This record gives sequence, structure tokens and C-alpha cells, in this order.
Amino acid sequence: MIIAVASGKGGTGKTTVSVNLVKAAGLPAQLLDCDVEEPNDHLFLRGTPRLLETVCVPVPEIDPVLCDGCGACSRFCACHAIVGLKATPLVFPELCHGCGGCLRVCPRQAIREIERRIGVVEVVVSGEVTLIQGRLDVGVPNAPPLIRRVKAHLRKNRLAVLDAPPGTSCPVVSALRGVDYVALVTEPTPFGLHDLRLIVELARKLGLPFGVAVNRMGIGDDRVHAFCRHEGIPILLEIPEDRRIAEVCSRGELVVDALPEYRGIFAGFLDRLVQQAEGTAAR
Repeated sequence: MIIAVASGKGGTGKTTVSVNLVKAAGLPAQLLDCDVEEPNDHLFLRGTPRLLETVCVPVPEIDPVLCDGCGACSRFCACHAIVGLKATPLVFPELCHGCGGCLRVCPRQAIREIERRIGVVEVVVSGEVTLIQGRLDVGVPNAPPLIRRVKAHLRKNRLAVLDAPPGTSCPVVSALRGVDYVALVTEPTPFGLHDLRLIVELARKLGLPFGVAVNRMGIGDDRVHAFCRHEGIPILLEIPEDRRIAEVCSRGELVVDALPEYRGIFAGFLDRLVQQAEGTAAR
């Protein structure tokens, strides 16, 4: 079972839900931190990160001796990673998505690929939880290749929880592809509802089943609940506005450990997620 935890914006409690959900499972499980630009699940799981893999992507390198400046590579590249100026083209490796098309269209075979490092994949073992996280190098704008490498280490024979990046951009799409169910974390506020609408639209376009977890109940109004009723979206978890949770998180502790009454709440949330996923798969 692969469950993704996502949100339309940052700051809704997505990481809090992810780490406590996997810890409350009470069985060997994996937690994949796919928020590679700012991974922070390791702050709540005791253990020392160790390097699992250095991740590189192929980028073009042009031989100025062979290149005649025809511009075929520049015209092909939809990402504008190669710009032809009637001379040897300029390569912008930060924009390259590594598709390899420029090599194929070059009539003089003047292009070869070199490896460019974009980040690392690390692992932390904390009790029965194995955390696999990506860490994007500073200044690298292209996160999806690193997210795909994090997911490549997923073992499908055990529970896996994916902590997706916030928002609805390309990294989120990369994280959500292929999961069994998506838990959408939101807050009962106008901003929370606005961004919930965006992530709901994305999940529907990807054809993924999903439900909602409402964090910090009591700080806003009932518009999120009204929206979910109107759209037929199940609300699977409600976390009250509890100052103790904020204090626990500020210390880098898990809510299910520091506040035992919440362990049953998160365990019940996991049961409902599994039931929803299995019910959707059976239809």
C-alpha cells in the first residue's frame, strides 16, 4: 500500500501528519520524503542520515570542432536549454531535462552527454520506520528527477507513506504518480479552502482516489467541510487546534509518542485510508 500525503500549500501540517501516520502504524514501514527542496521528516525520526545514492542527470556537451551551428538542437529543445546564435550553441544545464533529443537530431553528432549532479538520496532507520529522503543540491531548479530516484527505492511489499512537496507543481505530480491513495491535508480557513480546491483538481486529473485531513480544527469556519460535502470528498481525519501539538513539534518530537491519546487517532486514520484505497481498487 502506497499512501501519499499532500497539500495545496505549505504550512498545513503535511509533515506532521506523515511522520505520525507512519509511526502509528506499529509495523515495519517506509516513509519517503519527496519534498527534496526542503526535507524535514528526519527532524522527527531519531537516526543519522547516511548516503544511499548520489543522483546525476545527463546534460549535453557540444564539441565546437564538429558543430557547424545549424541550430537543429536549439530548435528541438522545448526547455530552451540550448540556444543557437549562428555559432556554437550555448548550453544552460540548469534548464535541461535530460531527454537526449538533442543528440538524436544533431546531424554532425557533435553532442555528447555528461553527468551533472543534482542531489543525493539518504536513508535513516528509526525503529520500524525506514526514512528515505532526497536532498536537492543548492541552486538546482529541477526536482522531479531526484524525486523519481527517491521513489525508486520504495519496497512495495510493505506500507509506504510519501510526504509530497507542497503545492500543485511538477514535483508534486512526480511524487503522486503511481500511489494507491492520497491524503490531502488542509486547514479550515479561506486560504486552506482555496489551496484545497487546487490539489483536489490535480488529484482528479491524475485519476487518483483521495480523502481529506483537516488540521487545526476550530481556528476558522466550516467552508472546507461544506466544500467536501458538496464534492463528495470523505473527511478522514480531524486534528483539533491543540497548543500541545505545536509545542511537541517545536521540540522535534512525535505527537503519537508525546501525547499518547493521539496514537489511536492516527491509527484509526490509517485504517480509514486503507479501507478507502481497497474500496476504490475493488470498484
